[in-house]
Amino acid sequence: MNNFFKITFRKLARSKSASAINIIGLAVGMASAMLILLWIESEVSTDRFYKNTDRLYRVYNRNKVSGVLQAVDQNPMVLAPALKKDYPEVEDVARYVNVTFLLTVGEKHLNVRGAFTDSSFLSMFDFPLIAGNARQALNGPSGIVLTEDLAKKLFGTDDVIGKTVRIDSNENFKVTAVLKNLPANTQFNFPFLLPWSFMTKLGWDDNLWTNNYPFTYVLLKPNVSQAAFDAKVKNIIIDHTRDDAFQSKAEVFTQPMSRAYLYGRPENGKLVSGRMEMVKLFSIIAGFILLIACINFMNLSTARSEKRAKEVGIRKVSGAYRSTLVSQFIGESIVLSCISFCIALLIVQLSLPAFNTLVGKILFIDYGNLKFWLFAVSFIIFTGLIAGSYPAIYLSSFKPVSVLKGTFRNVQAVITPRRVLVVLQFTFAIILIIATIIVERQIEFVQGRDAGYNKNNLVYTFTQGDVDKHYKAIKDELLSSGAVVSVTRTANPITQRWGSGSAYVWDGSTPEDGRLEFIQMGSDANFVKTMGATLVKGRDIDIYNYPADTMAVVLNESAVKAMRFKNPIGQIIRRTGYKEQWHVVGVVKDFIMESPFEASVNPVIIKGPAYFFQVVHFKLNPANPVSTNIAKAEAIFKKYNPQYPFEYIFADESYNYKFREVQRTGSLALLFAGLSIFISCLGLFGLATYMAETRIKEIGVRKVLGAGVGTITVLLSKDFLKLIIIAFLIASPIAWYFMHIWLQNYTYRIGIEWWVFAGAGILSVLIALITISYQSVKAAMANPVKSLRSE
Repeated sequence: MNNFFKITFRKLARSKSASAINIIGLAVGMASAMLILLWIESEVSTDRFYKNTDRLYRVYNRNKVSGVLQAVDQNPMVLAPALKKDYPEVEDVARYVNVTFLLTVGEKHLNVRGAFTDSSFLSMFDFPLIAGNARQALNGPSGIVLTEDLAKKLFGTDDVIGKTVRIDSNENFKVTAVLKNLPANTQFNFPFLLPWSFMTKLGWDDNLWTNNYPFTYVLLKPNVSQAAFDAKVKNIIIDHTRDDAFQSKAEVFTQPMSRAYLYGRPENGKLVSGRMEMVKLFSIIAGFILLIACINFMNLSTARSEKRAKEVGIRKVSGAYRSTLVSQFIGESIVLSCISFCIALLIVQLSLPAFNTLVGKILFIDYGNLKFWLFAVSFIIFTGLIAGSYPAIYLSSFKPVSVLKGTFRNVQAVITPRRVLVVLQFTFAIILIIATIIVERQIEFVQGRDAGYNKNNLVYTFTQGDVDKHYKAIKDELLSSGAVVSVTRTANPITQRWGSGSAYVWDGSTPEDGRLEFIQMGSDANFVKTMGATLVKGRDIDIYNYPADTMAVVLNESAVKAMRFKNPIGQIIRRTGYKEQWHVVGVVKDFIMESPFEASVNPVIIKGPAYFFQVVHFKLNPANPVSTNIAKAEAIFKKYNPQYPFEYIFADESYNYKFREVQRTGSLALLFAGLSIFISCLGLFGLATYMAETRIKEIGVRKVLGAGVGTITVLLSKDFLKLIIIAFLIASPIAWYFMHIWLQNYTYRIGIEWWVFAGAGILSVLIALITISYQSVKAAMANPVKSLRSE
């Protein structure tokens, strides 16, 4: 064993540059793979850690919206109690709705986004409690559950059972339980939980089967088949709307909680892979980056084979078996892999904060977990075997007679394993370069799309506390202060869809029309002016100048099209189950509330004050600095709503948030494309260095015969450039195929143009040329006297 380590470390010391290239390349490759694997582990474990994960399901319903079959995870509020009451297969059920309230303890006021839920929620999802009883915590009408962090922010301690928290300055709640902080690998995000009964008390609950609002979760009893249960509950909404003028066609189905995160993308009424596509993609990227690093080791080891040929020959003559030599060489690669892993671990620890920011997660290495160390040993051995297997087999195959006679030479062939491996390295790197360019172009293309309203200087805040009570005074002072030029109240932010409904009827509508889903908004006045929307026909809602506008609606173009109105102004719209009827006063150009990556815009109905208001939008005065406008607005809101912090959101920032996931994909692709190029070029540099060393006498002879520096540089570079061009020709159709598939996820998308490939090809050649040119020029400029002195 001592002899093995002596030979290994002597070899590393003799070939310092080659060893450094191998170690650095493997370390960067292993670090990249480890970062990706940490992210993958977080993704695949999301919402899979509950005690009853195998029996937990998320409820969806599918219905046609504007002729397209869609699946949504929001359901009627009345659905959950009906499932619990009428279906013996259901052990428990819980609804979940996010809500923002001001929480007050003494002089501390925190505006926090928590959730309403049923009393069964905590026992179904068994988040660990520090104090309290999961089954009883939300049973009463005035109990509140806090997370550990929120408890400490409010009280300075987590020992808070029985203490009082004031909600929105008008309701007192007793703390009934304290949860440990939620794990990073869950989709739930709630610093506090309130009982559903409080939502009912506020009048926010309803018994309508045509209103979709809360998320609904069911816990099925043991041994209940999901398929059988889905078949049984499929028509529950249809059956409960059978007596309505327009019967709903929404079909209910469930999805296992274990698949809800990774397989959550709806397509044609079904849930397809979604984030699982990203997991698979980056699993492949991790594998290929590690393979690229291993290829460097293979190439440099086999390229320098002549330096170890005599060692192999002598050891074989001395009686060494080939298996012994293979073990020696693989052992050396495992030692190298172990050294690289230690460096990779350091790289990972240093880069984790930045990587966490990039992926929006809290990833860490749990050194106290035995599983990590088992993974580490397996990872080192696996990498060592992959990197060392081909060199071990290749080096151990030398014939001792040929080696010791000095007749051994590397075979010069058109196609060699080394060239194939270089092509493979750069093929993958070029694929990532092309993918990065296409992702960035898609993002730029969608960001440049007309949103249908003016996001600049548009700000919104939520109507909490006394904002509604003093709205007129707030509005008047905002306008008179010169800080804003227009104000409107709405049911939801312009950048978000909060609610929708069906069962609308109008003259000429059909039973099928009653099943159309419309996004529902509300406005009091100046919606068009404040949002910078485009009025196509008629006028805006204005309840102050037109009192009848309390029952007015403005439609978007998609709604007009869905209702088949030729002359929409003055048309009457009713809704099954409601006494009210609304008259159309205007039509606005379609504006984007949902995903800007979708070409179509869903129909929208903007109602007068018959619909509730939760948001105040205001347009800042462009003549003043933004900071000055905000300061004036804050003073006015604080004057009339002193208990609440003035929290505001810029519409353009909220809109840009829609690009977050695709931008992360682009950033990750760019990062790993860069790392792939770096590792590949590191190997290319090593090969170029060795090539210059082995051909030094040839170069000397050529210089003596009159060859110039340029001629020799081209001679040494052209073989490598040929390989890069071949890699480009292979990578281009592969990249086109996979990026074409990726773009199909978006109906509003770019076309893939030829210059993307040309640019990637030129960039790859330039990078390779820069990498090898240093050694090529250095060799070409060397004094031939030194290289030919011994001849």
